[in-house]
Amino acid sequence: MVVMHTNLGDITIQVFEDQAPKSAANFLQYVRDGFYDGTIFHRVIPGFVIQGGGFTEDYRQKKTRDPIVNEADNGLKNDRGTLSMARTSDPNSATSQFFVNLTDNAPLNPSRGNAGYAVFGKVTDGMDVVDKIAATPTGSAGPFRQDAPQDQVVIETAEVVED
Repeated sequence: MVVMHTNLGDITIQVFEDQAPKSAANFLQYVRDGFYDGTIFHRVIPGFVIQGGGFTEDYRQKKTRDPIVNEADNGLKNDRGTLSMARTSDPNSATSQFFVNLTDNAPLNPSRGNAGYAVFGKVTDGMDVVDKIAATPTGSAGPFRQDAPQDQVVIETAEVVED
């Protein structure tokens, strides 16, 4: 379990180490390293996702470890409240960034011709905080032309806790 303490409240996350071992280990290592402390949710798309884990409050992209292999074919679905690894168009490019699904996002699941996005966890407490983040007004900020919260949403600290 991981608790993210944000400036809008706490989000508790169950990490699926059995179903998504590489993605889960990657996320947990970033948490243990304090990597997420002081990062922001830089992308908010109501009815879709909130994304964070890569940029500081001054919109500086943090240096990450090497990318991990895509585990989207693990049987887990991009349903409301699940966390998935964010990536580029290269399926095996995920590093530190993740997103929380705000709705059931079936198009993000793997299918013929679509590598999908690897689900590795689920919010078990704090979906009200996730929804509060999703309701944040967005626009242009830093390097982002759109979808950036106009009032920053900061992950103050993240910690691994016992179940």
